Amino acid sequence: MPNRSVWADFITCECFMLDRITSMQVFVKVVTTGSFTGAGRALSLSQTMVTKHINALETRLGSTLFHRSTRKLSLTEAGRLFLDGCQKILPELEEIEQTVTEQRREPRGRLRLNAPVSFAIRYVAPLLPEFSRLHPLVTVELGVNDRTVDLIEEGWDLTLRIRALSPSSLRVRKLADIRMVVCAAPAYLERAGTPTTLEELSQHACLSYTLGEATSSASRWSFGKQGEHVINISGPLCANNGDVLREAAIAGQGLVYQPTFIVADALKAGSLQAVTLDVPPTLGPPLHAVYAPGLTTPLKVRAMIDFLAARYGPVPPWDEEMP
Repeated sequence: MPNRSVWADFITCECFMLDRITSMQVFVKVVTTGSFTGAGRALSLSQTMVTKHINALETRLGSTLFHRSTRKLSLTEAGRLFLDGCQKILPELEEIEQTVTEQRREPRGRLRLNAPVSFAIRYVAPLLPEFSRLHPLVTVELGVNDRTVDLIEEGWDLTLRIRALSPSSLRVRKLADIRMVVCAAPAYLERAGTPTTLEELSQHACLSYTLGEATSSASRWSFGKQGEHVINISGPLCANNGDVLREAAIAGQGLVYQPTFIVADALKAGSLQAVTLDVPPTLGPPLHAVYAPGLTTPLKVRAMIDFLAARYGPVPPWDEEMP
């Protein structure tokens, strides 16, 4: 077993590290009050504890901070240098603590939010003015693209993803289900006929999404609860953006198999017509909020997630009043 002096040195060192900031505050208070007694009175510490803090600092620094006499206390050259440093560091620490504390009370700061293009244009951007009214101290930076962004590497606070998520350390919250629908312009259906079975899709012009995963891709569409029914499709157009396919379908170019959030307005207006087949569409990947792991979630991130969850549930706005 280590001897008593080794343990004493270890305990002193440990306390020393834990109390370094407090010791700096005590040191500054000794300077401003002119005595150990005055500093102790101002900080509600005993003179013995004040002395321990100063001794701990001098031991760590390897320098004497004060010239001590029975009548006067004055700074050494090392003490003056250390005072300059403390007067810079301590106010900065107080400012940081105040900023962090305020962020816990009210969302503030820049929030970098990323979302898929079509979804962001329709169901994120229109909501941001309301979010800003609720949280005026938050500045939102909205990035839009359909690829999977690297949240940590690219510095995003929050991303919205409509795709199957691989296991990772990132935190996830489901915001809404995404339904799929097969539809086409009434003019196309009148010209080419309305399919009623999956097999008939192979005889139709199908406009495909090249970034699709489990539900739709450039050459195959999946149907059924688990996507167990797969049909090969072909057509005159494939694209990596749902809005491009939607516009092509409205123009009568063929059938599309798209999330309802992309085609809901066209279905409600009658420029597209839903097609009912003998096997129901597969649910698309849910809409998730994805954000960084940590003991605490920044208040600005939590505020945005809660805000979007409230706007997208329990029934997503794009599925309300669907024909």
